[in-house]
Amino acid sequence: MEATDLDRVMAIAEIVHPDYPEDRAVFAERLALYPEGCAIAEADGLGIGYIVMHPGRLGVPPPLDSPLGALPEMPDCLYLHDVALLPAARGLGLGVAVLERVNTLAARQGFRWLALTSTPGARAFWDAQGFLPHDGGAGLVAKLASYGGSMTYMTKPVKG
Repeated sequence: MEATDLDRVMAIAEIVHPDYPEDRAVFAERLALYPEGCAIAEADGLGIGYIVMHPGRLGVPPPLDSPLGALPEMPDCLYLHDVALLPAARGLGLGVAVLERVNTLAARQGFRWLALTSTPGARAFWDAQGFLPHDGGAGLVAKLASYGGSMTYMTKPVKG
């Protein structure tokens, strides 16, 4: 992903995540802070999906639509900030391919965990990929409140 892809990212996000809007500046900051964690999927030159991830701390997801300011000191997981695929991209195996990329990057950088905040509609996919709900106590519940109801913070060990 390049800065010139942000218009396509925003267009995909509006379709895939209309209930979880984020400002363009949030995506631009993630790309600037951790470019190796940002990718766009294309088919016939059109953007059909994207992933945005960055180092994080287990049990401490960033609030929705908020800048990080900087990557955390002493991160212990690779956090999948957003994975979005247009309906036309579904069924092509891109979700599984993204997870292979995520796992490879996490292993190469020495992370032992993957983490994400699942929307209700994506929960079955993440369950099927081996992610499990993470009990982070009241602090985690407060962080998830910024996303709205029924969100689940999930983790999965990185495959060696």
